[in-house]
Amino acid sequence: MKKYEVMYILRATLEQEKIKAEVENVNKIFTSNDSQVLECKEWGLRELAYEIEHARKGYYVWLMVNATPKALTEFDRIAGYNENIIRHIVVADGE
Repeated sequence: MKKYEVMYILRATLEQEKIKAEVENVNKIFTSNDSQVLECKEWGLRELAYEIEHARKGYYVWLMVNATPKALTEFDRIAGYNENIIRHIVVADGE
């Protein structure tokens, strides 16, 4: 397993309970695919650099994970069709 940084942006219009549920669901994607979530930081509501799908703000979440290729593929697949996630990125940790 390799270390990765994962960042995704949730819609700003989501209620707090729905945000919490989405964060748990994303964490479950990794833990159910033989991976570990080492760190999870919710950066909260922030202004976007540019408008995305008519939104000016988004709820940022950052993760540090030890992940298998299967877990990364599954996260990318689910984030691609989950309408509450407006952007996501995975970057290999340089350590």
